[in-house]
Amino acid sequence: MSGDQQATALNTSRTVMWCVPDAEEVVHPEIVLRFHSLCLVKPVHDNDWYMGSLNDDGSIDCWSAYDDLYEALRGL
Repeated sequence: MSGDQQATALNTSRTVMWCVPDAEEVVHPEIVLRFHSLCLVKPVHDNDWYMGSLNDDGSIDCWSAYDDLYEALRGL
């Protein structure tokens, strides 16, 4: 959908953090899509999608949220 030829699905067994001021929390991923150094994460039991950076250790720090996958892909 994004037109990115390098998009891949990643294993969900990784640490994902929602990293915004005064609201840092662990996100439990159901789906993780990688687009180079950026990732989109859909949490378990949540319809929102989170955008974040893939760290060297495989963890993801998210800083932006979208109501659906379409909007998240547009935000890449």
